[in-house]
Order: sequence, then structure tokens, then C-alpha cells
Amino acid sequence: MWGILIAIISGALMSTQGVFNTGVTKQTGIWISASFVQFTALIVCLGAWVVTGRQGNFTSLLKVNNKYMLLGGVLGAFITYTVIKSVDTLGPAMANMFIITAQLVVAYLIEVFGICGTEKAPFEWRKLVGLGFVLVGIIIFKWNRQSCL
Repeated sequence: MWGILIAIISGALMSTQGVFNTGVTKQTGIWISASFVQFTALIVCLGAWVVTGRQGNFTSLLKVNNKYMLLGGVLGAFITYTVIKSVDTLGPAMANMFIITAQLVVAYLIEVFGICGTEKAPFEWRKLVGLGFVLVGIIIFKWNRQSCL
């Protein structure tokens, strides 16, 4: 139950962040906005690290197996950029529907094929059908949105 609550909070925060970042971008520029987002995230993370007892140290990053795993920050920069552009182009709801759908598809592929060291999960038709329902939901949402204009 705790994991579900955290996931719901995460989704709400990501949607809100996308709107905030898009608003800042309109007033500053996309790379200034993205840089500010990443910089403030760094400050918050360093502060949390200090406050919570400094678990681990930065030299342990040099010992990480599969060095490509350290590209999370690079991906984060591109995530910030693509969220800002999609929210600006599609609006918050439509952008998030496509973002979440892409997350589901890619996460399921990662699970099924055991990519990047994840535990391989068996393919299940019901999950594929569930993804189909998500796609139908997007079509209904888009159709409904256009009919209201």
C-alpha cells in the first residue's frame, strides 16, 4: 500500500512539475529552465543527504558496476526538456497521458526482456490487453477533447 501511495504522489508531483517548468520556460527559455530545475534538484538532494545522516559517499559512484547506470542525470535533463516541450505543445493532460503510456510500454519491455539488470518477468497477455485499454483511453480522451472545441 505504501508503494502505491508513493507512486500516486510521484505522478502528481511530475504532472505539477511539468506545468511549472513550462511556465518558467515561457519566461526564460528551455535550457535556462531545465538548468534551474536540475540545479535546484541538486541542492535539495545534497541538503537531504546532509540532513539524513550522509549515507554513502560520492567516491562510491566510482565503484558502480555497469557505468552506463550513471547516465540517470543525463536522462533526467532530457526528461525535463521533453516534458516541457510536450506540455507546451499538447497541454498537461494529453502530454501526461502519452508520457505515462510510454512509461508503461517501456517498463513492461524492460521487465519482459530483463533489460539493464532487472529481473526477467514472463510475458502476460492480460498486461498487453491492459496497455491496449490505455491506448483506447487516449483515443477517447483525444476524441472527446476535440469534440469540445
